[in-house]
Amino acid sequence: MPGTDLVRLRLALTAFFALDGFVFAGWVVRIPAVKEQTGASASALGLALLGVSAGAVITMTLTGRLCRRYGSHLVTVVCAVLLCLSVGLPPLTHSALALGTVLLLFGAAYGGINVAFNSAAVDLVAALGRPVMPSFHAAFSLGGMIGAGLGALVAGSLSPTRHLWGLAAVGLLVTAVAGRALMRCEPLTPAGTGRTGRDAPRRPDRRTRTLVIVFGLIALCTAYGEGALADWGALHLEEDLGASPGAAAVGYSCFALAMTVGRLSGTTLLERLGRTRTVLAGGSTAAAGMLLGALAPSLWAALLGYAVTGLGLANLFPVAVERAGALAGAGGVATASTLGYGGMLLGPPAIGFMADWFSLPAALTSVAVLAAVATAIGFATRHVRAD
Repeated sequence: MPGTDLVRLRLALTAFFALDGFVFAGWVVRIPAVKEQTGASASALGLALLGVSAGAVITMTLTGRLCRRYGSHLVTVVCAVLLCLSVGLPPLTHSALALGTVLLLFGAAYGGINVAFNSAAVDLVAALGRPVMPSFHAAFSLGGMIGAGLGALVAGSLSPTRHLWGLAAVGLLVTAVAGRALMRCEPLTPAGTGRTGRDAPRRPDRRTRTLVIVFGLIALCTAYGEGALADWGALHLEEDLGASPGAAAVGYSCFALAMTVGRLSGTTLLERLGRTRTVLAGGSTAAAGMLLGALAPSLWAALLGYAVTGLGLANLFPVAVERAGALAGAGGVATASTLGYGGMLLGPPAIGFMADWFSLPAALTSVAVLAAVATAIGFATRHVRAD
């Protein structure tokens, strides 16, 4: 593929990563308003929100096959359309059951597009010969920050229905422009497929499948920390350190901003240090940062710990997904993404149980423990190469 086509493909994929973060964050900030509209209790809302998780995990396990059959470009565009249309459905519901049902569709589209554009990004990384995977995830983080910021601005003046359908309209417009560019790009030869015939991909052997799961565990350890800090980080600052609600909200912003900065510099970091050293440095940094964030006696030290944790975790997930995809193509991306999303689901309830058993600061140290586990896995797999 000519260099100009690769640039066009990279821009189109970057747009879809940013769109995904933008739409998802827009939905998240309107959850309280939708809860009030449906009249759901906290427990009923929790069950309804599991619809997103269930839909995503189920679809992630299937999307790898769809990408192999129809191509990751087409699957990305179709899932983007479904994502944009489904984000407008929650404010139309008036019961927890109806909300959970429409969130199954939203979660399915969210899970599908994540596997599809990560698969396309892995192929592009192989074609470029440069470790640009973190830049795509930086676009996701930036899109999420914009979506959350915009949602906070319009929450007082727009109803959830108008806000989310406006979000859907913007998303469909972006999909039309970026999707046209993406579909005009010739599909790249999937990384890690190991083709033995003219079109038939070779089934990964047992060693390859095991390695994909191992890299998926790195993604799980990283996403566990993201989910834990998103749901419990502000509460720790408010209840354990006496921060005001506004100051506590700054905690996750520090984490998210640091993660975005880390991902924007990820390509340079990978080119200078390589994948193994980047994972080792990132995991170690995240472990130290989370110990500070969880155990620090003052607000400012905890905020610093959150920021350091974000910098450390920033590139672990992109590297894990890219290595899994290089080994086993779209199926590898699907497996690693599913494990990673599972970690994001596991984090918040696990922290809650441990907080009841011990304390919230002690529970948050589990993020540091899993960051250390990711570091150990990175060291153990330092010699693994994609054939």
